[in-house]
Amino acid sequence: MTLSPEKLRQTIETRARELGFVAFGIGDANGHPEAPERLSQALAQDFHGDMHWLKETLDRRATPKHMWPEAKSAIVLGYNYGPDQNPLEQLDDTENGLISVYARHRDYHDIIKGKLKEIAGLLARQGNCEVKVFVDTAPLMEKPLGEQAGIGWQGKHTVLVSRDHGCWLFLGTILTDFAFEPDQPGKDRCGNCRRCLDVCPTNAFPAPYQLDARRCIAYLTNEYKGVIPVEFRKPIGNRIYGCDDCLAVCPWNKFASVARDEKLRSRDELRSPELVELATFDDAAFRAFFKGSPIKRLGRDAFIRNVLIALGNAPNKPDIVAAIEALLTDESPLVRASAVWAMDQHCDQTAFDQLRQAHYAAEQEQVVRAEWDRTAQ
Repeated sequence: MTLSPEKLRQTIETRARELGFVAFGIGDANGHPEAPERLSQALAQDFHGDMHWLKETLDRRATPKHMWPEAKSAIVLGYNYGPDQNPLEQLDDTENGLISVYARHRDYHDIIKGKLKEIAGLLARQGNCEVKVFVDTAPLMEKPLGEQAGIGWQGKHTVLVSRDHGCWLFLGTILTDFAFEPDQPGKDRCGNCRRCLDVCPTNAFPAPYQLDARRCIAYLTNEYKGVIPVEFRKPIGNRIYGCDDCLAVCPWNKFASVARDEKLRSRDELRSPELVELATFDDAAFRAFFKGSPIKRLGRDAFIRNVLIALGNAPNKPDIVAAIEALLTDESPLVRASAVWAMDQHCDQTAFDQLRQAHYAAEQEQVVRAEWDRTAQ
């Protein structure tokens, strides 16, 4: 016997709470009415940078129904990953790397997807309906869906904000062909506050509710695989994977709590890793150290590039300079190019000219030669 919509909702929401989800809401599967136009405008201005898949999947992202025409409801769930320390406090610890809170533990996809499948399975059995589960891996605009489902609103920094949990929520979505009564959409409660906009060290917000990923440290250190543009290297500071500044300053975090799930507590070795040690990683060491972490997907070369930017911003100490110099002969052109800039931050002109003479003539990669040429100007 199929349960009534009200009873079915109560059943799956109760199970969701038991599994650790702190936010639960239901929206119409048509999605947020303004989201497609906002995305189109952002793509037209190339705010997506090298994330070409956003443009390629634009039509499918417009509404969940473009992925699954039979879908009627979108159940959005939030899982708390609140930190036990404000990440902004680590920006002055310049000999150690700062990793975004979401990446200091096991990959959240693995943790949340299994729980979502259990809830979806319960829904399918009790509601005699079809279901599909998503955790940030499909062309689905989950933050607008979360707003439509009433669990929060997209703040001026474009991140979903909850009155009860602040900015520290992982989102998961269950689409179903069961027709639930949708919740009221979340109400924007940012008011006149612009802390998230003003704190950004690279001015990545051209306007409230707009993000230019090309200027975003999270994009530059997580998604971008090239040589990081010079103008962003100093502002990056010691951030070696991601950036939480705009999340951390949100005043709604006064209602946030520390993550209860032990699997989402920060691994000790990822809280404040020593840059000099990270700089020694070859591919095998990188993969072993970040086993089970989302950082592993970035790849060793791009990660060491990030470490070198941080080392360039670190204090001028012998062990730091030695760590950088060792990477001037790395197999990766991306790493060598980043090492050139980092050495330039620590060497006087005479020492740097000697390094150029030792390495420039033998260098075959244009991207590395370009860094040597730039520092000579």
